[in-house]
Amino acid sequence: MSEEKNSTKPPKLSKKAYEKELVRLQAELVAMQQWVVKTGARVVIVMEGRDAAGKGSAIKRITQYLNPRTCRIEALPKPTEREQTQWYFQRYVEKLPAAGEIVIFDRSWYNRAGVERVMGFCTTEEYRRFLHQTPIFERLLVEDGIMLRKYWFSVSDEEQYKRFQSRREDPLRQWKLSPMDLESITKWEDYSRAKDEMFIHTDIPAAPWYTVESEDKKRSRINVISHLLSTIPYEHIDPDLPEIPERPEIIDYERPPRDEFRYVPDAAAKLELSKVSSKKKKKGKKSS
Repeated sequence: MSEEKNSTKPPKLSKKAYEKELVRLQAELVAMQQWVVKTGARVVIVMEGRDAAGKGSAIKRITQYLNPRTCRIEALPKPTEREQTQWYFQRYVEKLPAAGEIVIFDRSWYNRAGVERVMGFCTTEEYRRFLHQTPIFERLLVEDGIMLRKYWFSVSDEEQYKRFQSRREDPLRQWKLSPMDLESITKWEDYSRAKDEMFIHTDIPAAPWYTVESEDKKRSRINVISHLLSTIPYEHIDPDLPEIPERPEIIDYERPPRDEFRYVPDAAAKLELSKVSSKKKKKGKKSS
C-alpha cells in the first residue's frame, strides 16, 4: 500500500501568513529569473503527481510574475501518429530550454511510468526501456549544464476524492475533470505501485525526486517554491532600468471626436449602481 493512502493531514496554513510569504517568494522568483537570463543558465522543472494533487495551481503561483518570454510551461498533448514512431524522448527534447530560459513541464516524459503503464498505453518492453533510458537521459541533461528539478505532489485518496467532487460542482473547473482522471480513483493502488517502481529506477543522485506533501495546497505551494529557490544558486542582480522621459507638450495633434469611435459598453457601471442601491436598502431597513 502506498504511503500516500495513509498520510496524515497537516494543519491548514492561515491565509494571511500564506499570502505574505507567497509575495516574498514570488519576488525571489523574479530575482532568480533575472539571474537565469543574465548568466545564460538553463532550468528544467518537472511537476508530476496524482490527479488533483495541486501541480497546476503551484505552477500558476510560480509563473504569476515571471516574464513569459523566458519562462514557459509545457503541457504536451497526446502524441500524434508521427510522434508515436519517434524515439520516446524526442518531442520533449524539442521543448528543452536555451540559454537564459526556464521550462516547467506540467507532466513530462514520466507519463510513460504513470498513466501509460497503468492504462496499458505502452507495451511492457517500452516501459522497461523507459526505466532503463530515463536515468541516462537525465544524466545527459545535467552533464550538459541543465539544472533539472523533479517534484512529485503527494495527496491522499480522501483529499483527492474531495477535490474531484469540488471540480464537478464548480462550472469554472469542470473542464479539469476527465474520465481518465476518474480512473485514478478505481486504480489507486495500481498508480501507487507504478509510482514506487518509477522512484526505484529514476531517483538518482544527479536528478533526485523531491516529494511535496499536498494535502494543504497553500502549504505545498510555499514549500515547493521555497525548495526550488534553495536549489538554484542565483544572486540578486540590479536590473538596468531605463529612465522614463518627460512627456513632451502636445503641439500639433487634435484627437478626433469620441463619437467617431466604437466603445465597449460600461458594464462595470452597473456594479456601482447595484452597490449604491444595496446601501440605500440597508439604510432604509435601519431607519425603519
